Amino acid sequence: MLPGWVDHYGHMNLAYYLVAFDLATDALWPSLGLGPEFRDRGLGTFAAESWQAYNREVTQGAPLAFDSAVLDYDSKRLLCRHTMLHATEGWQAAENEVLYLCVDLAARRVGTWPEDVLARFAAHATGGAAKRLALKR
Repeated sequence: MLPGWVDHYGHMNLAYYLVAFDLATDALWPSLGLGPEFRDRGLGTFAAESWQAYNREVTQGAPLAFDSAVLDYDSKRLLCRHTMLHATEGWQAAENEVLYLCVDLAARRVGTWPEDVLARFAAHATGGAAKRLALKR
């Protein structure tokens, strides 16, 4: 956690949890084929919905680590969970579920995941159950 992420209560400000989870997404993307090479194909990922739970207070100086998992996917959507952990003590500080869409960047419309990306999703899928979000309502 960065010092500027601490609020007047001495703990991590709620807005920065989402920043930290977004950085966890950036770390996950290359393993799923969703990094720069994905954008070079004219495709991107947009978050359509997210949910956060704050399980334990994170104070200034706390080292953070993240576990990320692919929970579910279909031809146009990807559901992931990020878990924020205290890096040395191992307790869970927060969790985040995000529903991502495959987007054709030229058309700015939802598109379909390429077959090679779907294969990576399959290889990384944990089969874990989402707590709040779903591919379809």
